[in-house]
Amino acid sequence: MIDTDGYRMNVGIIIANQNGQLLWAKRIRQNAWQFPQGGVKAHETPKRALFRELHEELGLTTKQVHVLGATRGWLRYRLPHHLIRHHQRPLCIGQKQIWYILRLLSDDGNVNLECSNSPEFDQWLWVDYWYPLTEVVYFKKEVYENALEELHPLVSPYKRRITYTLPQTAGANLLTKYKDKQNFLYR
Repeated sequence: MIDTDGYRMNVGIIIANQNGQLLWAKRIRQNAWQFPQGGVKAHETPKRALFRELHEELGLTTKQVHVLGATRGWLRYRLPHHLIRHHQRPLCIGQKQIWYILRLLSDDGNVNLECSNSPEFDQWLWVDYWYPLTEVVYFKKEVYENALEELHPLVSPYKRRITYTLPQTAGANLLTKYKDKQNFLYR
């Protein structure tokens, strides 16, 4: 659903494990990583869209997660000019998102990227809390930063060095790329 200002209503989904790491997913057949997200349909509330998208994109149910919280309001980003579909009506110039942070209650083996007829992701891995800010596409970075900053107090406080649990071998390329950078201690 696109509002009168041209922003598509959307939910962003951040899933944390028991170690405070976040689920980071790779878009299918692309070298682009992001948090799961999806549009809010006309008949849906953002929370209902959250659970629909959670199942469609990750195969998870409401019983396998606990909602820790959400952003207080909509966070917006504009699409770069070359990504705007100028021939479509209504014109969509960007997205406005409510971001939810969830704790995964079940085993991460329950994550299933092939629950819909057209999967959006083909790989995923756990990353440290602030890592997505180093990799997200430039036009989404401010929204990611604002969402992570606002939702950070809801995740158990922790201090740790960057480490990864790779549930699939597919994340090896990202790990190799990142291992060449310095290790940071996040607070």
